[in-house]
Amino acid sequence: MTYVIDNLQYANWSPRIFRQMREGGVDAVHVTIAYHESFREMVLNLEAWNRWFEAHPDLIFKGTCAEDVARARETGRTAIFFGFQNPSPIEDDIGLIEICHQLGVRFMQLTYNNQSLLATGCYEDDDTGLTRFGRQAVAEMNRVGLVVDMSHSADRSTLEAIEASTRPIAITHANPSWWHPARRNKSDEVLSALTARGGMLGFSLYPHHLKDGSACTLDSFCAMVVEACERYGARHLGIGTDLCQDQPDSIVEWMRVGRWSKEIDYGEGSADAPGFPPMPDWFTDNRDFGNIREGMSRAGLSDADVDGIMGDNWHRFYAESFGPAKHGEAGHQARRAAP
Repeated sequence: MTYVIDNLQYANWSPRIFRQMREGGVDAVHVTIAYHESFREMVLNLEAWNRWFEAHPDLIFKGTCAEDVARARETGRTAIFFGFQNPSPIEDDIGLIEICHQLGVRFMQLTYNNQSLLATGCYEDDDTGLTRFGRQAVAEMNRVGLVVDMSHSADRSTLEAIEASTRPIAITHANPSWWHPARRNKSDEVLSALTARGGMLGFSLYPHHLKDGSACTLDSFCAMVVEACERYGARHLGIGTDLCQDQPDSIVEWMRVGRWSKEIDYGEGSADAPGFPPMPDWFTDNRDFGNIREGMSRAGLSDADVDGIMGDNWHRFYAESFGPAKHGEAGHQARRAAP
């Protein structure tokens, strides 16, 4: 069965967006529930999602395993999977990793642009790699089935996370820097290492990650996808749009600054345009996934490769990643993570 999975969105959630997911045939979406929140604040975000699940059971439900994607397709709904773009909700307590997984969280970035207690973000001048806490956190994430996400991490930290993890990791929303050299996009070295170890890359549609920004054409994007298939293999590729639909521009400041700075950090954007850039006209909301499918087919990808990138590859990754480590994996990882 062919699925449609978007492995990263941070929309301003509403019934209208939930209905658009259904109109677009989207079976599952990985949603961000924490940027800079503490554990308690993250729990409040879970409460809000519980209210949405209760109010709109005909449109969405909480997903925790790969089987939920199939259930979503069978019942005409969208499964919502939770993730963090920053490890701030685990604070300085490694035991909270398992608690977060028990609460339904399935992805956690080790950094969001800045240095964290675990690793270095892509906007720091000095990338010192995984910290001691970071290596032990990776081991614990491996053990419980919480996916390591390095979308906003610097190169050395990402390569060390790939090496330290006994399970494949993900870069849920980024593009290759050989196509567009944005600071957040990933080098061929990183993507080759990621995919060689079974990891997944989700292609981003956020304009700062696109060649020519908001004016990026579908043909250009799909030509990039074709080359990525040739370099890394189609089975390691998917979609992670980074769609921030209906968010006010003030949210950009929260995303980039949190509480750590008194000054706006323009990050991936320009000082002249600190808000959200317009999406490309061929992808403005969840109803437009068909355009991506048609574009990849027109670019020459096989039906099987297109199906994989649209969602089947993420579905396989979910099945392999969201449960506890197989016997022997956690112990092996713990030995590698020892100081």
